[in-house]
Amino acid sequence: MKRHRFKQDKTIGERLIREARLAREKADQFRADDAEREAFSNKPRELDIATNIDGWLNSRGLQPPK
Repeated sequence: MKRHRFKQDKTIGERLIREARLAREKADQFRADDAEREAFSNKPRELDIATNIDGWLNSRGLQPPK
């Protein structure tokens, strides 16, 4: 089976930031006591953490093992 491959036009950090913004906007559409708002409120935090980890992994200070 042939895999369909495509090149990403944005970095993973940019995509994570965009997803976090969209999740925050979605969470703002629900009432404060709504359970769905709670679910959408956790997602931006998780995406922010993933963005930070990606930044650490791509930093110039990180050296490969010798």
